[in-house]
Amino acid sequence: MSFFKSLILAIFATIFLTYVFGVGMLELMDLHVMMDGEAVEPLKAIGVSALIVVVLVVAALGIVLSVFGGMIFIGLVIFGSIAMVTVGIFWPILLMAVVIWLLTRNKSSRNKNTKQYA
Repeated sequence: MSFFKSLILAIFATIFLTYVFGVGMLELMDLHVMMDGEAVEPLKAIGVSALIVVVLVVAALGIVLSVFGGMIFIGLVIFGSIAMVTVGIFWPILLMAVVIWLLTRNKSSRNKNTKQYA
């Protein structure tokens, strides 16, 4: 299924489900949305309530992401600073360990995988 076909189907499904559940909830709760003393028709009432819900969800998402994003950022900064201090202090030891490993690694293990043809 192409992207645009899927997108259009998703939009229609969302509109249909919003309308069906919105009308069902308005009738179930016997709720009437009033603007300027006049009852608003169900489709407009659903649209207004859906718009309010979207604004609330976006605001909540912004708050959650800013709080948890800030906590994650602070955690990464602390972890990165500890890692940099550790490397800064122990870099001569790490350098010598890498040099010793490069000089003493088993050379026969590299030749095991190559096949000898006679």
